[in-house]
Amino acid sequence: MRSAAHVRGIIRKGGWTAHTSGLASEHVQGNVVILPAAEANDFLRYCHRNPKPCPLLTVSEPGQAQLPGLGTDIDICTDVPRYRVWEGGELVDMPTDISALWRKDLVTFVIGCSFSFEEALLQAGLPLRHIAQQRNVAMYRSNIATERAGIFHGPMVVSMRPFKSADAIRAIQITSRFPNVHGAPVHIGDPALIGIHDLGQPDYGDAVEVLPDEVPVFWACGVTPQAAVTQARPAFCITHAPGAMLITDLLNHQLASF
Repeated sequence: MRSAAHVRGIIRKGGWTAHTSGLASEHVQGNVVILPAAEANDFLRYCHRNPKPCPLLTVSEPGQAQLPGLGTDIDICTDVPRYRVWEGGELVDMPTDISALWRKDLVTFVIGCSFSFEEALLQAGLPLRHIAQQRNVAMYRSNIATERAGIFHGPMVVSMRPFKSADAIRAIQITSRFPNVHGAPVHIGDPALIGIHDLGQPDYGDAVEVLPDEVPVFWACGVTPQAAVTQARPAFCITHAPGAMLITDLLNHQLASF
């Protein structure tokens, strides 16, 4: 099992630029949103009002590129495999290093990720098809509205994993122990009820098959802020690319509530 620091070192050198599902699987992974201080208070309130899709793991001081609460050597400018750069709500670039874009007014938010409860699901013997197929998890924009805070609002993004019915019940029990990484699902079953009409066409990530004896299970997803950014249209924002997460030194079991 490779350590989080080892994997971050590979990412920092540009040796890994894809999704991080299954990497350093014992360690907490995080979604990343970086905003100028002028918009940071609105976004902080947005997270507090929407803790299911936006469970905060840490918030930096303005201009602070290190995140000592999450890892001793983390540099937010280099340690995410792929970033997204937004201007006025439009995606303008997807670099692997944002050092040249760093500013003294930038505030980093790290939000819990459902990859962090996957270790517990696998340990319980529950299959995860996207990991077995070495794919990114499937993510969709739903019709579930988030609560607005200042300029930030928009639909909840959800991630989907298919399970047989008995396994779905067990998955609910297991993930409810991890509220800091989205907790229990927000929907089970018919995707049309939450505004998703084709599971084969995810908005982010990779599609996986749902077999006839399986049900799709949907969790709130930390890509939700990216949907909010397209609505709020801040002048400048940086996020992770969906599925390409920050891997921290925290261990998944440390986030279990019981």
